[in-house]
Amino acid sequence: MTATLADSIRTGLQELADPAIAPAQQSYLKSTMPNLGVRVPAARALVRRLAKGETDAGVLQQTALELWRQAEFREERYAALALMALPALRGDPATLPVHEEMIRSGAWWDYVDEASHRLRELLDADPERFAVEMRIWADDEDFWVRRAAIICQVGRKGATDLGLLEYAILTNIDDDRFFIHKAIGTALRELAKSNPGWVRAFAAQHPLSPLSRREALKHLA
Repeated sequence: MTATLADSIRTGLQELADPAIAPAQQSYLKSTMPNLGVRVPAARALVRRLAKGETDAGVLQQTALELWRQAEFREERYAALALMALPALRGDPATLPVHEEMIRSGAWWDYVDEASHRLRELLDADPERFAVEMRIWADDEDFWVRRAAIICQVGRKGATDLGLLEYAILTNIDDDRFFIHKAIGTALRELAKSNPGWVRAFAAQHPLSPLSRREALKHLA
């Protein structure tokens, strides 16, 4: 079943491929892995259709890993990420090592940011356990793992663990990488939609980079 589903997804992606847009996609992402020319929403829709009715979390996870590890085209990895987003796997603590593998080996913003949505679902399912995990990630040597820890609460709104967010940001505030500055700004900007007072106070109290501060206060008067 695993191989059949993976092969069906690969075939489906090939059928959706538009070689005319593939070079531009690859150039935009600055990727060494080639693109087929399949837009992300179309890849996700394909996965949902082909995996419809499959509720075995083990099958879905193994299919995702097969697609990820054997990928020749970037869209195969997008399909793997889409499989990990299916209801049977959302919030399942057994998926954390898979998300971590994808973040570490993917090592680029499009993969990391998508996988971070799954970390949010883990936090929602078991806040106490995964807050501890994300604090560990915030101190990791791999800055992509640290980026994931910073943005993993985007979209949680009132459920945001402010202590975790503060820890993740302050642990990385002196990192001079663009993708860390951007992550800090994004996390604060999104929280500002539901808790503007906290974001204003945090920005006033801490030496954010110009990029982080600009993003954080983007929609605050």
